[in-house]
Amino acid sequence: MTTGKINVSVENIFPLIKKFLYSDHEIFLRELISNGTDATLKLKHLTSIGEAKVEYGSPIIEIKIDKEAKKIHIIDQGLGMTADEVEKYINQVAFSGAEEFLDKYKDSAKDSGIIGHFGLGFYSAFMVAEKVEIITKSYKDEPAAHWTCDGSPEFTLETADKTSRGTEIILHIAEDSLEFLEDSKISGLLNKYNKFMPIPIKFGTRTEKIEQKKGEFVETEDKENIFTEVEVDNIINNPNPAWTKQPTDLTDADYKDFYREVYPMQFEEPLFHIHLNVDYPFNLTGILYFPKLGSDLQIQKDKIQLYQNQVYVTDNVEGIVPEFLMMLRGVVDSPDIPLNVSRSGLQADGAVKKISNYITRKVADKLKALFTENREDFEQKWNDIKIVLEYGMLSEEKFYEKAGAFVLYPTVDDKYFTLDEIKENLKENQTNKDGKLVVLYAGNKEAQHSYIEIAKDKGYEVLLLDSPIISHLIQKIESDNQDITFVRVDSDHIDNLIKKEETAISKLSDEEKESLKTSLESFIPKAYSVQLEALDSNASPFIITQPEFMRRMKEMSQSGGGSMFGMNYMPEMYNLVVNTNSDLAASILNNKDKSAQENLVKQALDLAKLSQNLLKGEELTAFVKRSFELIK
Repeated sequence: MTTGKINVSVENIFPLIKKFLYSDHEIFLRELISNGTDATLKLKHLTSIGEAKVEYGSPIIEIKIDKEAKKIHIIDQGLGMTADEVEKYINQVAFSGAEEFLDKYKDSAKDSGIIGHFGLGFYSAFMVAEKVEIITKSYKDEPAAHWTCDGSPEFTLETADKTSRGTEIILHIAEDSLEFLEDSKISGLLNKYNKFMPIPIKFGTRTEKIEQKKGEFVETEDKENIFTEVEVDNIINNPNPAWTKQPTDLTDADYKDFYREVYPMQFEEPLFHIHLNVDYPFNLTGILYFPKLGSDLQIQKDKIQLYQNQVYVTDNVEGIVPEFLMMLRGVVDSPDIPLNVSRSGLQADGAVKKISNYITRKVADKLKALFTENREDFEQKWNDIKIVLEYGMLSEEKFYEKAGAFVLYPTVDDKYFTLDEIKENLKENQTNKDGKLVVLYAGNKEAQHSYIEIAKDKGYEVLLLDSPIISHLIQKIESDNQDITFVRVDSDHIDNLIKKEETAISKLSDEEKESLKTSLESFIPKAYSVQLEALDSNASPFIITQPEFMRRMKEMSQSGGGSMFGMNYMPEMYNLVVNTNSDLAASILNNKDKSAQENLVKQALDLAKLSQNLLKGEELTAFVKRSFELIK
């Protein structure tokens, strides 16, 4: 048997990098700056433990463009490399120096922030460059090295006259990538990928006005103080973003400032924030913001940014952030998120689900705290956040378990209850014959106004539940609470649903009611089922309701839950509730003129349909014409 090691052929690695490993050419700058950041943070760590006997100082990373020579320079002041290290880390493709460093210093380097998971990052340079140079000097007392490669397997390595510590990478930009020589292009990439890198990044200079006092710079004869313009380094990033700090070190103003920093074009302030900070069993930090959301489920997603040790990766956080929270905004940063070699895609991993579960729990805990600390403020914000929380209750079981402590159910009169409070407050007055609590609710306060008033006149409390997914949610609540049932106010008439000690006595005999029902059924459409009820004499003569079960199933099918149950084409079904204590019922019953009787029924039915917004098209035109005739 023969054993050995498989060697990667460098000759084939460049087309592989260009075509498959990195789908987006622009990430070369992110990778090279990440390498420079790693080198700087390594040096910081080695000096802190006394292994590097040099002054760390205040290092920066500098980006320079030489448009005329078609070159880009990336310069760091990190630990640099010796010629032997260049041989080891550059010529041996896919050997990750950062991984080796972390392994060697795994205990002391735990929080050093070194990115390095990908040994191929440096070679992304060849996506845009026809030739790459490295000029580097180690922090060790050894000569500088100069490495050159034109994208073929051949390279040169010689000594250089560089005297300062660090590494300079020079990209000779290829003809098909000249766009990267534009200041605006590089500035855009730096702002996208490197806005919060932990080492200051310089790109060009900017002019600043400073106050000049007498005796400084140039003196003037007649003024003690003047302003003068000076050129200063243009540092394009914030090395210490809010999420890297402790919550106790930040004020509400700091969080709002950071929100504006991440979303400069977002003028509306967020409702509140949640600071994420965990170091076991994985590392994760971040800040999530609740913007005003309203009741629209089609809110733009991809507003949460994913970072890996302050390096921007993507705004597609599916799998990491629970689905229901993807409508939020903010940042999540974790070195433990498994990404593919180009950092462009998430790899399946057990840690990802743990991260998602942690975020779910942390958000639930924060919401409960906000509710407990200032319920009035929480109630005022409820309509702006409810769609996220209701969606969360449906999609995440762990969130649903915690949500009972803070999810609210408003009434039409702007009172707010938790589910437990509803059970406690309504149990005496709104139970049915089976002892179940009947929770009446409206889906549209204006459209169902008459039904709401009927319920309120009887002393019932009516909730206002108007989210597009409310039918799905109440279905779930009912399945978990066998002692409660939700009924919309325009569904089966409330006097049939709620146990009342006293009910109105019908003016009609059983024989008269049967005759009236027969007459009505001969005039009304088949979609309507006639129900005769003895209501108060001042109640509406005709009331249209819809069976709660059928209406709810139809709503669920329209909001996406019906296709799996074959409910996409459910028929319209209504109840026509006729008040047998109304004068109209007696007029219909006693009118012997069939034509006049039919007109009375049509007019009364159309009025009832109009109150439910069911009268449209030809029917509405005929109703208006008939009404004018009656007036005339």
